[in-house]
Amino acid sequence: MLRIIKERLHQKYRTLDYPRQNPALSPRYLGRPALTSVECGDCRACFDACPTGALLPGPAGPDGRARTPLLDMGRCIFCGACRDACSKGAFRFSGEHRMAVFQREDLLVSAAPDSQSGASAPAYEPPRPPRDYKLFRRSLKLRQVSAGGCAACEADCNVLGTLAYDLGRFGIEFVASPRHADGLLITGPASAHMRRALLDTWAATPEPRLLVAVGACAISGGLFRDSPQCRNGMDGLQESGGADGPRADVFVPGCPPNPWSILDGLLSLRRQA
Repeated sequence: MLRIIKERLHQKYRTLDYPRQNPALSPRYLGRPALTSVECGDCRACFDACPTGALLPGPAGPDGRARTPLLDMGRCIFCGACRDACSKGAFRFSGEHRMAVFQREDLLVSAAPDSQSGASAPAYEPPRPPRDYKLFRRSLKLRQVSAGGCAACEADCNVLGTLAYDLGRFGIEFVASPRHADGLLITGPASAHMRRALLDTWAATPEPRLLVAVGACAISGGLFRDSPQCRNGMDGLQESGGADGPRADVFVPGCPPNPWSILDGLLSLRRQA
């Protein structure tokens, strides 16, 4: 134990002073999408290019012609195919890692009515929680459940325990049992063989409890959406469970989300309602 403490003291400079200091992300990281309002006409190139059906018809212009569609970050895998397919530059990605929201509908990104091609992305405005989570601000224990995931989101959750992120300094820890947890962190599309286990784990988590959905699969099924073996993540669980089904308190989009996006999503529970 003494050796571990000495090593931690020696390497403390490796821990980023987040959130006061922003992380340096790879130039290949796309981040939060920023949409520009353009006239699409009959073009559907972006719809055809999107592998997950993340684009939805948006409001038509004053002349009744189709304009930039909506982008559902809950389905989006941030592959950039829509950006590459659009000849009018309707889709851009801002590089913003903060994307967590509290309501499923807030994952829908639309183009500003007065936006123009080449305009800078709007400044990020952190969402406010719909209720107060002050009970979990000083200590938050989470049980991570991989509901049929590919291990990418799971790996980016695990890395939060390393020195660069040091999740424990925020009083947030992953625990081995749902009975010791304040909530669940879900990854994966809720495959058929994991649905019962996921619901049982949720039932074993004592109240008051919360649920964090991490990644496109956990939110909507991602690339596996509407597969016979997939329950479409939280979208499907809520539809099948009705009022008694588990409902996410925080959604962190991505495929997989950047670790900083996951950390920001967990810290968002500390904002004032």
